[in-house]
Amino acid sequence: MKAIKKYSTYICALVLLCSIYSCKKYLDITPENLGTLDYAFRNRNEAENYLYGCYAYLQRSTDMATNPGFTTSGELIYSNSLDNYLGFNRVGFNLLRGTQNTANPGLNAWDGNEGSYSFFRSIRLCNIMLENIDKPIDLSANDKKRWIAETKFLKAYYHYMLFKMYGPIPLIKTNLSISASTDEVRIKRSTVDESVDYIVSLLNEAIPDLPATISNQATELGRATSVIALSVKADVLATAASPLFNGNPDYASFRDKDGISLFPQAYDAQKWRKAADAAKAAIVAAEGEGIKLYTFSSPTTIGTLSDSLKRELDVQNAVTEKWELNSEIVWASNPAFGYQGFATPRLTANSAVNAFSNPSTFSAPIATQELFYTVNGVPITEDKTWDYAGRNTIMAGDNASRYYIKEGYETIKGHFARETRFYADMAFDGGIWFGNGRINQNDAQRPLYHVSARGSGFAAPSDNIRLNITGYWPKKLVSYASVYDDGFQTFAYRMPLIRLADLYLLYAEALNEVGGPVTEVFTYVDRVRARAGLRGIEASWTNYSRNPNKFNTKEGLRQIIHQERRIELCFEGHSGWDLRRWKELQAVLTTPLQGWSINNADAINYYRPATQFIPVFGIKDYLWPIKSYDLVVNPNLVQNPFW
Repeated sequence: MKAIKKYSTYICALVLLCSIYSCKKYLDITPENLGTLDYAFRNRNEAENYLYGCYAYLQRSTDMATNPGFTTSGELIYSNSLDNYLGFNRVGFNLLRGTQNTANPGLNAWDGNEGSYSFFRSIRLCNIMLENIDKPIDLSANDKKRWIAETKFLKAYYHYMLFKMYGPIPLIKTNLSISASTDEVRIKRSTVDESVDYIVSLLNEAIPDLPATISNQATELGRATSVIALSVKADVLATAASPLFNGNPDYASFRDKDGISLFPQAYDAQKWRKAADAAKAAIVAAEGEGIKLYTFSSPTTIGTLSDSLKRELDVQNAVTEKWELNSEIVWASNPAFGYQGFATPRLTANSAVNAFSNPSTFSAPIATQELFYTVNGVPITEDKTWDYAGRNTIMAGDNASRYYIKEGYETIKGHFARETRFYADMAFDGGIWFGNGRINQNDAQRPLYHVSARGSGFAAPSDNIRLNITGYWPKKLVSYASVYDDGFQTFAYRMPLIRLADLYLLYAEALNEVGGPVTEVFTYVDRVRARAGLRGIEASWTNYSRNPNKFNTKEGLRQIIHQERRIELCFEGHSGWDLRRWKELQAVLTTPLQGWSINNADAINYYRPATQFIPVFGIKDYLWPIKSYDLVVNPNLVQNPFW
């Protein structure tokens, strides 16, 4: 590998990298003269700064624009014809258009270019930390033990990110010496099982020496804990047990240069058992630290809320609440989420005048809107009481729906009688927007805002920069306390990487794969549904579905759990990874990605589906290609299948 071969020439640059990202308030301060490793580890203070440097790429990788789980899921799309907005990185979104290639792969996390960062570089930093941890003479035994555990956790996580993208990977257990031979530098790819076993072994080594929780949140929030590590372990094992990696026939003939099969040849049901056990252990540890499903507690400035709006804020604020106030977050990105402006429609006259301060360009296709359940908690295609065939007919907002849809405003029938998560996650023409400075539901003089996306409406198309191309915004990504009026005042939050609802659904998924529809599966899914105001699976399907026995089989319940995860975790960067490991992304991306005819003023013409583009995704796209040049530099590497 080119990156490893040039290890010695990177040391200074890598150490200097730490100075950019480290800090006494978690990733900001380092000495000014980090010229050598001896200096970097001369005392506890400098070594801690180097540890923060090991975290640096973790923080960078949480940028949602570079997260394939966010950009390649089809949940959101971004127009390729828009004038570029402040250099926004649209590489990931464009992969849906078939731009992936072997010459310069998009979101190339192997080498660190084309919109991404090199995780191998991050792993080298971790190895340097482990190799030099004994040098600081004033480092206490307890700090040393914790820092080693943190570094092993980070090393495991960086390997895992590479594994999710590339499958079997070279395992960089130690850094090569400067005198390493050519053969030593040309590291081969390990098998899937070897890769998973190594990642899990690092996590197992780290967990006992990590704190269960962060006591000093002001300076350490975001550093690894044992609960985080247990949760990542569950995710790793669930990924390894999933169809993409567990006996996938598409990769049956994939071998390295020595003829070794890189993927397991047969399905192993025990992998789901391991995933279930790991998920349950993470849940027990999380709940033991007081982590629980979030519910919104109204500040005095809001006053009384209707049940409808309260449930909506239960869902929305599970993502946008401050980390230190959010009971559900297991782990969140350390930098504040930077794309609220991309997810916010223009709601006021001032915002329309000052449109330059807000792009509003994250656009959810109609398919994402139709993923959400009806108010009865079943898919819109299954609910026998819901008019699926007439969903695109025009209907005016009524009093019963006034907290979700502007009364008297013409929209479509499909926006009515939907579950709470639909209204919490999606902003649409005629939809009520709680917040943006208006948080009194009963103030007749200052009523709650609604989205006006047609004709001369504030959210309607205004130019070729600040344009939502489908008519749906990811409302879930915007705090109700953020205000877009004369400029944009954001209420900062950190995007959850893992929250308890994720663990509940992961555990239910693994349990179902182990033993089918047992009681405990329903228990954990129904906890998540109850927070959204829905009845349990059994009651909902029995009473409202055209397929009332669906939940009685492993296969039927699998479909329910998969859709439940896609709904609950929508827009959070999970669905792209889930759909890949389930081998379902290709099916999701076989149909055109559509929005409404946004340049029409009248409802009857606006609400006509318009194709934005036809996605390009084949079997080869489940794994990232390795850059062709890397295969030349390291002839022991083999390219991923079908590339």
